[in-house]
Amino acid sequence: MLELFSSIGSIRGIGPKKEKIFNDQGLMTVEDLINYFPRSYQDRRLITRISDLKPGEEALITAKVLIKKAPTNYYRKNSPLSLLVGDDTGAIEVVFFNGRFLSKLFDQNVEYTFYGKVSQNYARFQMIHPEFSRTGAPDDIRGIIPIYPKINGVSQKEIRRIEQELSPLYDDIPEWIPDKVVKDYRLADIKFALSNLHFPTDGKKVLAAKFRMVFSELLVMETGLQFMRKGEQDIRDAIVISGDGGESLMKDLPFELTDDQLKAWKSIRDDLESNKRMNRLLQGDVGSGKTVIAEMAMLSAVRSGYQSVIMAPTEILAKQHLETFSRDFKKYGITPKLLISSMPAKEKKEILQGLKDGSVEILIATHAVLQENVKFDKLGLVVTDEQHRFGVNQRRKLSEKGEGVNVLVMTATPIPRTLAVILYGDLDSSQIRSMPKGRKPVKTTHTSSEGRERVYEFARGKIKDGRQIYVVAPLIDDSDSIDAHSAKKLFEELKSKFKGFRVELVHGAMKQDEKDLVMQNFSEGLVDVLVSTVVIEVGINVPNASVMIIENAERFGLAQLHQLRGRVGRGSEESFCFLISDSDSEVAVKRQEIMCSTNDGFEIAERDMELRGPGEIFGTKQHGIPELILSDLVKHIDVLEKAQIAAKGILERDPALKDEENRALRAKVENTFGEDLSLLL
Repeated sequence: MLELFSSIGSIRGIGPKKEKIFNDQGLMTVEDLINYFPRSYQDRRLITRISDLKPGEEALITAKVLIKKAPTNYYRKNSPLSLLVGDDTGAIEVVFFNGRFLSKLFDQNVEYTFYGKVSQNYARFQMIHPEFSRTGAPDDIRGIIPIYPKINGVSQKEIRRIEQELSPLYDDIPEWIPDKVVKDYRLADIKFALSNLHFPTDGKKVLAAKFRMVFSELLVMETGLQFMRKGEQDIRDAIVISGDGGESLMKDLPFELTDDQLKAWKSIRDDLESNKRMNRLLQGDVGSGKTVIAEMAMLSAVRSGYQSVIMAPTEILAKQHLETFSRDFKKYGITPKLLISSMPAKEKKEILQGLKDGSVEILIATHAVLQENVKFDKLGLVVTDEQHRFGVNQRRKLSEKGEGVNVLVMTATPIPRTLAVILYGDLDSSQIRSMPKGRKPVKTTHTSSEGRERVYEFARGKIKDGRQIYVVAPLIDDSDSIDAHSAKKLFEELKSKFKGFRVELVHGAMKQDEKDLVMQNFSEGLVDVLVSTVVIEVGINVPNASVMIIENAERFGLAQLHQLRGRVGRGSEESFCFLISDSDSEVAVKRQEIMCSTNDGFEIAERDMELRGPGEIFGTKQHGIPELILSDLVKHIDVLEKAQIAAKGILERDPALKDEENRALRAKVENTFGEDLSLLL
């Protein structure tokens, strides 16, 4: 007997081979298949007369089999089956190339329904491999037909048959959304929703069913995120840090903070001085000045008697932070220390001892800080830089190295409002949108490969003026399957094109010490032209670099193009970015237009999500965020807002989700978030 948690192999007609195909798609149980929803629908209710058929169009016809030409050699694999079928207005040929098994399914003078694309072979119209059924049979292909996401090795017809077989189990699925929410938002019940998504008879019912399922998906996500956030906010007696250190550093700075920086610092200072644990996201465009805000918070922690740590995603960025922090904290008698995987064992041992006895007050580290043997004496503040490179669990693991530790999360990748709610729904948020005074916007230009020599000539002029340039390629090595420039080939070409200048290469496959040496030389002005892959996308700060050339720009997403462009324009000199691409694809052209029209990373992030969808911008799984099946965060923003309000109301009435009416929702939330959410019940 089939049950919701039965394996897919227990369904009639699914053997071990087909079960593996489903399993490879992440479909393990009967319930998984019930929740495998159509991606679209075809309206096959309108029958087209054969005389009205047009080549190139898909059509639904009902016709009798007039002539059947069965395969002449039954044992030959590709023997075609040819049917001449007709209605009162004309006839059309229907062809199945591998027809030896299909021949017995058709009888002469019996009416069948066919759906497929009409083609023309000389004067005769044809349908090649159409879907078909005997007219009026239980598997009649007429109606509103669900089209499921493709599974190689399983036909649409077979998926529909399986879904039909599972439909009696809808009665076993209890309603798990609280009654009040169902009534307040006029939600369809679960059985109605499933029936009308898989077997629709009416367009309005499909919309009602989809609204219910999208709402429920977003409700689970929002309830989980808000629960986590509430759990963080409810931690009282958190470490209290005076903001005096930040105020001191601000007075000693050789420049004035922007209004956005001041606003962000005020929010952070208020958080630190309260008895509630700080859990804040600081978003700021490339070069907007987030690091100095982190320094102010970390100095405040030290002045209050606590240790602080900043975790960076790469060793290059960590070393860069060490240089900056060491310079800025020297006047206060503080010596920041570095912890990275590649450092000598003896040096690492000394750092670990210093953290344990409290003599190391400020630590700059990579993910090496997450190891079990890294213990702090009095950790008061945790900062994660470029947070989108880390997962929720990593952030949590670091903050758990102390009691009531304050957390500041920074990202230079601006996040669309909708996505910020999803990825960082458990955090308060601050933004730095304005750039420091004197910083000029980068001039961005698109050119085809024909204009490459003019771009190089321009770059040579800038090098003669004392500036440095980046040239970025999408690949390390040449590829037979991808038509794009490789960094290695470009490096060889540019050594001859930039004779007399110092040209170097850096890419991800190089050893860490080799990469570090090249970057150090570029940073010190010993390299004029740096040829690179996207390894320089994050955290490289060379104010003297003023030209960025991106080859095959069509192979990069908008956010990535913006990050690469952010490597220049970091000094007072006017800077330039050249996007070289011959692609005329609609998406590539739109990206180029957007990049050339704005330097605002937040605007670019919104446009990027419109073009690509949220799932591609961040791999949501690494953030501990549940994968969405039906929801589209661009199209369904209005439903997301309703789900947020509903989740807030539920948690206000029942903060621990203990009430009888909320237990099923609690189970859904726990099951969906898995180990990323521990409900304290």
